[in-house]
Amino acid sequence: MAGGTKRLPRAVREQQMLDAAVKVFSRNGFYETSMDAVAREADISKPMLYLYYGSKDELFAACVGREASRFMQAIEVDASPSLPASQRLRAVIAGFLAYVDTNRDAWRVMYREATGQAAFASLAHANRERVVDMTAVLLKEASKHAPPDTDFEMYAVALVGSGEAIADRLASGMVELSRAVDIMWSFIWGGIRGERSDTKG
Repeated sequence: MAGGTKRLPRAVREQQMLDAAVKVFSRNGFYETSMDAVAREADISKPMLYLYYGSKDELFAACVGREASRFMQAIEVDASPSLPASQRLRAVIAGFLAYVDTNRDAWRVMYREATGQAAFASLAHANRERVVDMTAVLLKEASKHAPPDTDFEMYAVALVGSGEAIADRLASGMVELSRAVDIMWSFIWGGIRGERSDTKG
């Protein structure tokens, strides 16, 4: 018989289940994860898991929703209005990557698993668009000397896309946090300031 018979408040029990599910989805992937495996990880019975989440799809959606909310809260905190705009932008980049570094299971679920499942891609897309919108605003505020026709939205798309790729390597242990931050900052800041090599005809 599975453990977890101790009575806990519903909210606490839900978080326990989601914590376990994130670990298992990250480790096994969506298709290879079973409700049995999640119940074992959470040390509860499978009927109890189904009582809270009626299907694997429902459980996975709850995981993605929670982690996306935590992710946005983490990076929005770093965009402090008390900082100069360029420092806010770098702080958001650093906060984003620091979140990934300390929440690797959650990042794998959001980035690898959710984006690869048609049923959940819209959740991942909505979260990405929120990040793009916030990044575009920060880029515009931080780039006082950018050319007047600068497309900040497209720069934001490029930054977020490259950031996701770098974050995936960070989550896999292929690059250190400080190096990842420096690479992202150099990539976007050098470009947005118009620091391009002169060409000669």
